[in-house]
Amino acid sequence: MKDFLKILKRFAAPYRKYMAWAVVLNIFSAIFNIFSFTLIIPLLQILFGLDTTAYEFIPWDSGAPVKDLVMNNMYYYATLAMKTWGGSKTLMIIGLFMIAMTALKTSCYFGSSAIMVPLRTGIVRDIRTQVYNKLLSLPIGFFSQQKKGDIIARMSGDVNEIEYSITSSLDMLIKNPILIFFYFGTLIATSWQLTLFTVAVVPFMAWGMSAIGKKLKRQSLEAQSKWSEIMSQLEETLGGLRIIKAFIAEDKMKERFANTSNEHKNAASRVSIRQASAHPVSEFLGTCMIMIVLWFGGTLILSDASPIDAPTFIFYMVILYSVLNPLKEFSKAGYNIPKGLASMERIDKIMKAENNIKEIAGPKAITGFDDKIQFSGVSFSYPNGRQVLTDIDLTVPKGKMIALVGQSGSGKSTLVDLIPRYHDVCAGKISIDGTDIRDLRIKDLRSLIGNVNQEAILFNDTIFNNIAFGVEGATMEQVVEAAKIANAHEFIMEKEEGYQTNIGDRGAKLSGGQRQRLSIARAILKNPPVLILDEATSALDTESEKLVQEALDRLTGSRTTIAIAHRLSTIKNADEICVLHEGHIVERGKHEELLALNGYYKKLNDMQAL
Repeated sequence: MKDFLKILKRFAAPYRKYMAWAVVLNIFSAIFNIFSFTLIIPLLQILFGLDTTAYEFIPWDSGAPVKDLVMNNMYYYATLAMKTWGGSKTLMIIGLFMIAMTALKTSCYFGSSAIMVPLRTGIVRDIRTQVYNKLLSLPIGFFSQQKKGDIIARMSGDVNEIEYSITSSLDMLIKNPILIFFYFGTLIATSWQLTLFTVAVVPFMAWGMSAIGKKLKRQSLEAQSKWSEIMSQLEETLGGLRIIKAFIAEDKMKERFANTSNEHKNAASRVSIRQASAHPVSEFLGTCMIMIVLWFGGTLILSDASPIDAPTFIFYMVILYSVLNPLKEFSKAGYNIPKGLASMERIDKIMKAENNIKEIAGPKAITGFDDKIQFSGVSFSYPNGRQVLTDIDLTVPKGKMIALVGQSGSGKSTLVDLIPRYHDVCAGKISIDGTDIRDLRIKDLRSLIGNVNQEAILFNDTIFNNIAFGVEGATMEQVVEAAKIANAHEFIMEKEEGYQTNIGDRGAKLSGGQRQRLSIARAILKNPPVLILDEATSALDTESEKLVQEALDRLTGSRTTIAIAHRLSTIKNADEICVLHEGHIVERGKHEELLALNGYYKKLNDMQAL
């Protein structure tokens, strides 16, 4: 319960007014319900003629005990009505009054449930939004250690489980304590002896219910974990469908998915069976309690000095039976909540993940790039301890093109990822115009940098929106101009809907060269002073490469450019080429100078020439 209250404190605060109204309406619902049941006593008295007492009206301000005052005057009005209108009409009047009380009770009950809907849906929306915002704020290194399918499962299945288990239980946890309080108060007022006996029996019922809920949280964690594996496999299958078909691995993937699905089925079955047992167990225990109280109450009535009469005892049993339902609902919340807490625990692994890319208090603003980017003794290793870069010294002057070459895994992409602070250096520093980038506002730093990657990262949106991505208020004229510079305007206009054409998931409706030219147009529109090219042409055919290379030449122009290249022909004219090997810069210079060294670069060049 402590964990549940912590979740409420985190997410329910903006919805306090809904909770307050729910409390008020539930109080009225309980009061109207008790009043409607109270009319059972005079109904029975009239029907069976069990009470022949001549009641006298007692003034409401007489100072008599409230219970005695209410009961006496209620009987008085009932007997008066009997004398005036007869038994049949009196029964009808009492029945109509009971219907009115029930209508008021059910209206308040409906109102209390309806007013909780914005709270339930609001909390779920807030959790999902906060998880999404947290994902956007986390460093790229976080996602290299996570499965995308698992993250999707937490955003979908776990958040839905919270709505079903926790927020739906919130309604029960507000309503049922109120009903239990008022019903027990009525039971005590009716017969404290019977109520004392009843309270002695209740702990056995509570013990039986708690035994069911003990393992639910652990079993729910297991089931949600298996659901994440299913989502991960689905995401991998959709992403690798071409390879699966190429290697005729459909049967292997089917078997793998079936095994995971069976594991999830078994885990979910254990949760459902334990959950399903709660209702019959609570029903059985409730019936046992009713029968025990019925036996004890009947014994009291049959004794010579009974504290209550038969109609009052029937009223007591009606109220007692009424209190069973909120007790069962209360216990239902007790075994639903552990399931939701298990899902919240999985979501909190994202929500509480540490972002090690921190911005200092009072960071410096930067609006332009005037001199140089300087790497000074930079070293970097990933959290797993693998050293990627060691003692890198590199100067990137404004307006120059610096190329990085080397075998895969030599640290080229990691080196350029350090500039926009996708990772932070482990030793040394990177400075722009003499200022350590860790002292700059991250948003300002990244606004200086444009990226064109080997894999063009596009969104399931229109061509216009993909080019204008990240540029507020871009006009059609600006987008068209950027597309023309990127050699993209011609193929865009061949599309039936032109710039409003939807390009599909990750640009699936376009060719590789077309996707790359759109990403170049996006960089052109951003117009950054620093450009990072990460093997922007390596995956293209000759014709597409020519068109993309022309676009890149226009894009780089007078910009400061850092280019990663496997094809050495694309960076022959770079102002400086740095050769990386196992995290070290082993050679640097212009193309001809490096060839003359007859070293590692010469070896790469000869291999490509061959």
